[in-house]
Amino acid sequence: MTADTAAGPAPLPKRERTGFLKRFLPRTLFGRSLVIIVTPVILAQAVATWIFYDRHWDTMTNRLAFAVAGDIAMVISVLEHDPTPEGRNWMLANTARSTDLIVTLEPGTTLPEQPPQLRGLLERTLGKALDERVHRPFAINTRVAHEWYEIRVQMPDGVLSVMSPERRLFSPTSYIFILWMVGSALVLFTVAIIFMRNQIRPIKRLAAAADALGKGRDVANFKPEGATEVRQAAAAFLKMRERIHRQITQRTEMLAGVSHDLRTPLTRMKLALDMLGDGPEVEELMTDVAEMETMIEGYLAFARGEGTEAVTPTDLTRILNETVAGARREGAEVLLEAAADMTLPLRPNAMRRCLANLLSNARRHGARIWVQAERRGGSIEILVDDDGPGIPKGSREDVFKPFFRLDSSRNQATGGAGLGLTIARDVVRSHGGDVTLSDSPHGGLRVLIRLPV
Repeated sequence: MTADTAAGPAPLPKRERTGFLKRFLPRTLFGRSLVIIVTPVILAQAVATWIFYDRHWDTMTNRLAFAVAGDIAMVISVLEHDPTPEGRNWMLANTARSTDLIVTLEPGTTLPEQPPQLRGLLERTLGKALDERVHRPFAINTRVAHEWYEIRVQMPDGVLSVMSPERRLFSPTSYIFILWMVGSALVLFTVAIIFMRNQIRPIKRLAAAADALGKGRDVANFKPEGATEVRQAAAAFLKMRERIHRQITQRTEMLAGVSHDLRTPLTRMKLALDMLGDGPEVEELMTDVAEMETMIEGYLAFARGEGTEAVTPTDLTRILNETVAGARREGAEVLLEAAADMTLPLRPNAMRRCLANLLSNARRHGARIWVQAERRGGSIEILVDDDGPGIPKGSREDVFKPFFRLDSSRNQATGGAGLGLTIARDVVRSHGGDVTLSDSPHGGLRVLIRLPV
């Protein structure tokens, strides 16, 4: 036996003990708050119950049992002192009138020799009192009548039967105490639940507002409420929302100026090139100017996004049909399978532009395109498959970077400006979703769009 075995199993590390306890704790703030409130109440009531039964109930039961045993011992002493029939009758009548005990004597009767079976706590307490006060064989019968106890004591000439009412041996304060504790606990729990629901409601509204803002939806009717800390968090959220909206507005205004400033010199350069006549150098310069103009337009479209467009309930199936119809007009072969009634809050123009970019990329690199859309749980998934060459796994995240192109020739006819997938992911993420790439079962690239409902 090694020293480790002899010492017993090693205690769990602190992190593992914490994780073990967390498994049994509620996950919601409402549940954990109730545990914090309820646990001290339960412990306090458990301690009070233990003190009551250990002190009050046990003391009261002992006193009542010893009082009944003392009355029985007194009756036995008087009967032994005056065994005449007149004295016996007087004693039995006086006992019934003064002590509420019904005493009868059964001459010639004996108790069984086996010791009595004392089952309950009250019977054991009464048996202990009879042993100390009476000093005679006895038997206790609790089933003789409702709310009555029969105590049979062996006498020299028979059996003394004593009928004691239950109130002489049992105090109803125990039931009253239990009912009071249970009732007060229920009242406290009800009040705690009502107050905790009122305190949790502002936190849930703040979470819902933050979730809506993350999905690009308007949060118009939200206002700070609740406790001071919750109001501080809500006020910080409103300030953050204002800063985001102000930043989007400033970016849009700045890009409008940039667009005007860049297009003017490009227009002058195009006019100057037109006046130079024909020639290989002029054609190369005109190609460069056209590429610059396309890149600037693409950059402005990416940077501007659709931040100023309002979010409205939109039929995604209709947008898919319109986008696929546009791709077919440009010569693409597209198969569409879209479920009906897919309405969710969207920026329609932004989503239409996102889907058009994806279909344009698929048409540029493949011969056929497959589009599927359906609800899955709490989201809508859109699959865009093609039969083109696909994208290597190592480059699937790089293609979402602005102006990144797998085609290093920078040919606008074959690779575009390198902003199609960037704009698509930007639009989808502004709605709280995401875009991922994988291998298509048709041999090309699969684009998965997941939008929260």
